[in-house]
Amino acid sequence: MLPEPSVALAEARRVLAPGGRIVLVGQDWDTLVIDSDQPDLTRRIVHARADTLPHPCVARAYRNLLLDSGFHDVEVEVHTAIFTNATMQPLLTGHAAAARRTGAISVEEGESWVGEQTRRAAAGRLMFAVPMFLAAATR
Repeated sequence: MLPEPSVALAEARRVLAPGGRIVLVGQDWDTLVIDSDQPDLTRRIVHARADTLPHPCVARAYRNLLLDSGFHDVEVEVHTAIFTNATMQPLLTGHAAAARRTGAISVEEGESWVGEQTRRAAAGRLMFAVPMFLAAATR
């Protein structure tokens, strides 16, 4: 995560040869998709975790950031990674812990949600999707 994306892009444009291409890849932390029997709680967890990061929604702004920095021929694609096994369980547990630390959810809510996701993972029923934004442009 860059503290000032526009400053980084200005520097990238400065050092990139004319006609050179830049590629940005990242996720929008507000658009994580997690299947749950507790959708309101899941939404609070996702947004609380996103709010702990600098520029959690910067990926949705890639196109405009590139245009504002003087790049042209900007193209944006979204590719969604889908995880259905227990390998993502630590990440989901971390999201709940971050939401607890911010006060967005209670300890009990966190335990309930993590318990649900653990059960889903054990039963092969976990569904976690991460939209990844890919943007390319020309100097």
